[in-house]
Amino acid sequence: MAADLLQIALYAILLAAIAWPLGVYVARVFTGECRFLDWLERPLLAAAGAAASGPQRWSAYALSLIAFNAAGFLLLFLILRFQNLLPLNPQGFDGVPAHLAFNTAISFVTNTNWQSYGGETTLSNLSQMAGLTTQNFLSAASGAAVAAAVARGFAARQTRQIGNFWQDLTRFTLYVLLPGSLILALGLVALGVPQTLKASFDATTLEGARQTIAIGPVASQIAIKQLGTNGGGFFNVNSAHPFENPNALSNLITALSILVLPAAFCIAYGRMVGDKRQGRALLAVMTIMLVVAFAVIYLAEKAGNPALAAFANPAMGNMEGKEVRFGIVGSAIWAAVTTAASNGSVNAMLDSFTPLGGLVAMLQIQLGEVIFGGVGVGLTGMLLFVIVTVFLAGLMVGRTPEYLGKKIEAREIKLAALTLLVMPVGVLVLAALAIATGNAQSAVQDAGPHGLSELLYAYSSATGNNGSAFAGFSANVSWHNIFLGLAMMLGRFGYIVPILAIAGSLAGKRPAAATAGTFPTHGPLFVTLLLATILIVGALTFLPVLALGPIAEQVSLSAGQSF
Repeated sequence: MAADLLQIALYAILLAAIAWPLGVYVARVFTGECRFLDWLERPLLAAAGAAASGPQRWSAYALSLIAFNAAGFLLLFLILRFQNLLPLNPQGFDGVPAHLAFNTAISFVTNTNWQSYGGETTLSNLSQMAGLTTQNFLSAASGAAVAAAVARGFAARQTRQIGNFWQDLTRFTLYVLLPGSLILALGLVALGVPQTLKASFDATTLEGARQTIAIGPVASQIAIKQLGTNGGGFFNVNSAHPFENPNALSNLITALSILVLPAAFCIAYGRMVGDKRQGRALLAVMTIMLVVAFAVIYLAEKAGNPALAAFANPAMGNMEGKEVRFGIVGSAIWAAVTTAASNGSVNAMLDSFTPLGGLVAMLQIQLGEVIFGGVGVGLTGMLLFVIVTVFLAGLMVGRTPEYLGKKIEAREIKLAALTLLVMPVGVLVLAALAIATGNAQSAVQDAGPHGLSELLYAYSSATGNNGSAFAGFSANVSWHNIFLGLAMMLGRFGYIVPILAIAGSLAGKRPAAATAGTFPTHGPLFVTLLLATILIVGALTFLPVLALGPIAEQVSLSAGQSF
């Protein structure tokens, strides 16, 4: 227990030590104060043409983002479909089937990184590098650009411009993602992660047999997949593979890299809106929710499976599906962090977690990207709940709701309320459709409540742009590849477009000075109210179906029945 507590404390201290100054740096990048790469930035923006020359309204900003992502989707789809005709395919892989290419292209463009395939047995080096790794950079930069635009809109005074998408995209990629990924990739190579264009090498096993082991340009993809909260692995078993995550030190470093940018964006937001307390309040809410989630997952896995108590040492906890080199605490930290940060990487098999541990991981996703979430979009997801919270607070005291001195009126409330439908539609409606057509029953591995949990997790992960899965779910069929792809699009743009519209609306308003009756949005009372709003509005939406899945399974397990 002492060693576990030490590892938890070390993670928290290092995260705070890195995220705080990084947040200051990110704010300086988006405000134009950091320009040491101006010699490279200017020609790239010039290549974008007149669209990059000046600030945009929210509608133009959103259209630029959608058009850019649509072009990225098309390019990645073509690379995957025709990888057999393209270079850097030493394995000689065929082109990816159309429905899988559709799913994979949407997955990486939306920062979801859901993978219905095994990377080392399906994709060429070119597809991994020019296709997936490129989108890992660009999808993360797109989310960061949205956060910067929203912060400007919330802070602006009577203007219609919220920044320039092309400028924000370029700056965040150049000043943050590229240098950060380079440093992280070199560190991973030093720890033993491969980085080569070779497809494989032969090894002799202890029994004397010959084994072909897949390798490739792994470190470069792992670095941005974690830093950009993407999560898609080079190998099928993701970060449980020793070539992606060799030891406890690599586990700590990559787990830190997953949360460092989402946490830094809270600090950057406070600086960009001119009130650092606002960023600290949002960071406090995210941290409280993550700590509680981790504690439940850790305790559930540490308690183990009562059905196995007679056959295994109870002190070991539930080690099924976990790597010995990470143990319970390393696996629990990873599960809590990745499902909070919309990073779909796994270092243990979530399908083998206890029902309670799997429930918490699933619920973090179902709340939407609010507990840190993806790069940039985690912050904007939390701000949507902030809008709902100040509206509810205004109703309670009989005042027009305000945030940062600006009145929150019918337009903003309607847009924020619209986003509350995204997760229920993507998860409940599409999962119900899969059940009604028989496509769910053929995809799940287990019967009973655990099978329902596998289905729910898949559509929660897709709509929440997370990308992880209960591994027993067989998703690589036309139905699920198509409908999971649609869920990913809904989960990405169903949040981004409304929050940009809200930012554009608030940018045109004149802020009013705070008075004695103004509800402060930075103190403990607001933090508590925001937490309650997220749990009541977000969590209760899924309580009935969770009662049929992981909650029923946990009760059954306590009674001696497993699925």
